[in-house]
Amino acid sequence: MKPRHVLGTIRRLVMYMRPYSIALWIILAVAVLGTAFQIIAPKLIGEIVTILFDETVKRIQNEQPMDIRVENIVNMLFGLTALYIFSSIFGYIQQFLAGNVAQRTVHDIRKDLNDKLSRLPLRFYDDHAHGELLSRAVYDVDQVGNTLQQVLSQFLSSAIMFVGVLVMMFSVSPWLTFAFLLILPVSFFGMRAVASRSRPYFTGMQRILGELNSHVEETYSGHALVKVYGKENDNIQTFKRKNEQLYYANKMAQFISGLMMPIISILNNLGYIVICIMGGALAIRGAITVGDVQAFIQYARNFSQPLIQAANIANLLQSGLASAERIFEILDEAEESPEEDKTLTLEYPKGEVRFEHVQFRYKDDVPLIEDMNIHVKPGETVAIVGPTGAGKSTMINLLMRFYDVNAGRITIDGVEITKLSREHLRSLFGMVLQETWLFTGSIKENIAFGKPVATDEEIMEAARMAHADAFIRNLPEGYDTIIHEGSDVLSQGQKQLLTIARAILANPVILLLDEATSNVDSRTEDHIQKAMRKLMEGRTSFVIAHRLSTIRDADLILVMDKGRIVEQGRHEDLLKRRGFYYDLYRSQFETATMIS
Repeated sequence: MKPRHVLGTIRRLVMYMRPYSIALWIILAVAVLGTAFQIIAPKLIGEIVTILFDETVKRIQNEQPMDIRVENIVNMLFGLTALYIFSSIFGYIQQFLAGNVAQRTVHDIRKDLNDKLSRLPLRFYDDHAHGELLSRAVYDVDQVGNTLQQVLSQFLSSAIMFVGVLVMMFSVSPWLTFAFLLILPVSFFGMRAVASRSRPYFTGMQRILGELNSHVEETYSGHALVKVYGKENDNIQTFKRKNEQLYYANKMAQFISGLMMPIISILNNLGYIVICIMGGALAIRGAITVGDVQAFIQYARNFSQPLIQAANIANLLQSGLASAERIFEILDEAEESPEEDKTLTLEYPKGEVRFEHVQFRYKDDVPLIEDMNIHVKPGETVAIVGPTGAGKSTMINLLMRFYDVNAGRITIDGVEITKLSREHLRSLFGMVLQETWLFTGSIKENIAFGKPVATDEEIMEAARMAHADAFIRNLPEGYDTIIHEGSDVLSQGQKQLLTIARAILANPVILLLDEATSNVDSRTEDHIQKAMRKLMEGRTSFVIAHRLSTIRDADLILVMDKGRIVEQGRHEDLLKRRGFYYDLYRSQFETATMIS
C-alpha cells in the first residue's frame, strides 16, 4: 500500500526515538565533526597544489630552482592525514550509534506491536489473514529498522556534507557556485519524478509479499488436504501468479529507481565541464588560484555525493515509511473495550449462567442471534447442537467475551460478565477446541500451560485422568519430550488428549468443549468421554457437538438454528417431540447405519 500520511508517519517514528535523544545528539555531533574534517581536506589539498604550482611557474619564468619549504608541505600532509583518520573514527562512531538507536527503536516498535496484537479483539483476527499479519510483524519491522539505520548514518552525513560543501564552494568562488547550482533544479525535479514513479511499485511489493506469505502459510498448513483434493497444480499456479506479480513490481521498482544514478551522473558531468571552463578562465585572469579550481572540483564531486546517496536512500525511505505506516495501522486498530479498573471478582464461583434477551450480529445487516434466553444451573451439562452457521460457536465467543453482545446481557452467578475483568472472567473457564494447539516445548510444559505452578504429580494426575499418561511414558523422553504444533511425534488424537489434560489441570469452574472429540478415533473418544464425565462432575459444562450420540446424558440440549434456540430439553424428551432435533438425530443415525 502507498504511504498516505508521510509527515504523520515520520512524526510518530521521531516520537519512538525520543527516549534516545542523548544518543541522537551524539550522532549529530560526531556526524558534524567527521563531515567537517572531510570538508576541510579539499581546501588544504588546494593550498598544497597552489604552492607547488606557483613555485613551478616561478622556476619556469625565472629559470631558478624552486624555493619550497619542505617542512610546511610535510606538516600540511600530516595535517591532511590526521583529518582523514579522525573523519574515519567519527564515521565509525556514528555508524555504531546509529545502528544501536535504530535497533532499540525497532525493539520498542516490535514490543508495542506484540502488546497491541494481544489486546486486539477476535474480530480483528477473523478479518486479517495470518500471513499478512506475519509480514507486518516481521518484514515491515525489519524494513523500518534498516531505514532508520540508513537515515541516521548516511542520510544525516549527506545532509551535513551538502550544507558544509555549499558554504565552502561559496567561500572559494561565488561565480563558480552560482554556475554549478544552475543544474540543481533539473536534478531535483528528475529525482522527484523518478521517486514518484517508483514509489507505487515499492509499496506494491510489500502488499504482494504479504499476500504471498499468506498463500504459502495456508498451503503448507493444509498440505495434506491439498494433496487429497488434487489441488497442487492450482496452488502452484496461484503461487506463480503472485510470484510473477512480486517479480514485476520488484523489477519495475529497481528499473525506475535505477534511472536516478544515470540522470545525476549526466548532470554532474555537465557541471564539471562548466567548472573547468569557467575556473580556467578565472584562474587565467587571477581571480582564483589553480588550487582553488582543484578544490572546487573536489567540492563539486562531494556536493554531488550527498545527492547520489539521497537518491539511493530515497527508495529505501519510501519503502520504510510504507512499512511503518502498515505497522501503525495495526497500532491504531480499535482494541477491546477498556476494563475501567474493574475489581469485582467472584470469590466462590458456582457456575450459574444466564443469557437474557441476548442479541448479536457479526455484521450489522446480517442477523444471527436474536433474543436468546438460557438458564444453566451450576453443575449442569449443556449440549449445543445445530447445523453449521446456527450460532453454536458464537455462544461460546460471547460467553468468553471474545465478542460483546449488541443487546441483552449474560450473567455468571447473577453478575453481568461486562462488570468482571476479562482476565478474571476467562480464568473461570477451561476450553478444549476442535483444532488442537500446542506450542514448542515439552509435553509437561504444554499440559501446565493453564497452571504454570503445577507440580509434576499434578501434571501426571491430569494426564492419567485424560488417558494420556500411558502413551506419554512410552515416548523416548516421557513428559520431557519436546513437541510443537506441527509435530509428527504424536497423533491427532494424542494431541487432543493433551489439550484435555491441560483443561483438567486448570480445574475450571465452567468447561467449554467445542467439538472436543471430532478428531479422534472411537477408542480414544471412549477414553475422552470417561475422563470428561469425571471432570464434569460438579462443573457447569457447555458441549458443542455434531455427533449427537455423545450428548445423550446432557442435562439440557439446546437445539439452534439461524441464531435461535428452536428446541431445548433432554435427549429423550426431544426425540419424543419429533421436531428439529429428531430430524437431526435420525439423519445421523441413518447415515451411520449406511456407512456401517
